[in-house]
Amino acid sequence: MADDTEDLARRRFDARRGCVRTLSGARPATLREQLAQLAESAEGAYDLDEGPDVYGDGVVEALEERVAGLLGMEAAAFFPTGTMAQQVALRCWAERTGNPIVAMHPLAHPEMHERHAYAQLSGLRSVWPTTAWRMASAAEIEDFDEPFGTLLLELPLREAGFLLPTWEELEATVAAARARDAVVHVDGARLWETTAHFGRPLPEIAELADSVYVSFYKTLGGPSGAALAGPADFVAQARAWRHRYGGKLYQQWPAALAALAGLDRELPRLEEYVAHAKVVAAAMTEAFAQVPGARVTPVVPHTHQFQVELPLPADALIEAGTRLEEETGQSLFRGWWVPGAQGIARTEVTVSASALEWTAEDVRKAVGEFLAFVG
Repeated sequence: MADDTEDLARRRFDARRGCVRTLSGARPATLREQLAQLAESAEGAYDLDEGPDVYGDGVVEALEERVAGLLGMEAAAFFPTGTMAQQVALRCWAERTGNPIVAMHPLAHPEMHERHAYAQLSGLRSVWPTTAWRMASAAEIEDFDEPFGTLLLELPLREAGFLLPTWEELEATVAAARARDAVVHVDGARLWETTAHFGRPLPEIAELADSVYVSFYKTLGGPSGAALAGPADFVAQARAWRHRYGGKLYQQWPAALAALAGLDRELPRLEEYVAHAKVVAAAMTEAFAQVPGARVTPVVPHTHQFQVELPLPADALIEAGTRLEEETGQSLFRGWWVPGAQGIARTEVTVSASALEWTAEDVRKAVGEFLAFVG
């Protein structure tokens, strides 16, 4: 079974890498190719004649300063993973507020993808002001029957289709939390791409929060890494916990260089990606209309990412996508999985640089070819 899985993964990697056109995400690259890409892209992002970082100085420190400036925050700290950054943030706020309860959405990343580390490692407890597939409203925060010290908001809410509230809804929810003397932490792994939807610059969005976590591999295309930003004394406390959690690494220059290059390369193009995601989603909605039960969520994307769900077996869709890549040189989707709903398979579409050359007609035609391979 392990050999079969490895063979399939290699086949899919080779098929996608060999495509001449890729709609969702970037074309996969070998280690050699990624090293060459990093050397090329980092040339103007940082002085490559400087020495490598040692325990967070040099290029890592430059990245932290850059992120703090972009978000309008006093300080930022580099973390090797977003999971670690989230746990440290929640732990620090619990210590400061004296309240171990964190209000969050049941679809939030700490609930879905971090093995409940906030509870297992820090003894914190979560509560859910809403279970609806959207951010909690101001009324739900105001009327919630338990006190909480921290409100965690994931912007956008990935598992619900990369959904965002309106700016007015976000302001009202934050104000309701403040009225309850709670601090607000934003899981902003993909915060970079929210500016088009909110119609606000990053500092104005981040200003609503007490702390913000951002990712360097989601949206920006780096290999790993994250940052936690906020008041200087909070970030200093977070650095101490980062060390305790094992996140003070000797050298992190590859991830830091890639992050700086990604900020230069991707931030100026994100509004273009978001606009084109709407074109791609509309074309997919039309093309999948022939499949009863197919769904594109949201119909009009809030960011440059959205979900597609089909009432078909995930294995069959993966095979169809791989055959499309091998036989036509076109890649539509990165993969499919079962989200829990009986008989439903899901994928996520990320519209970035490689997708901009795809017209609506290109998308409709490729979806038709994909469905023909499904049979």
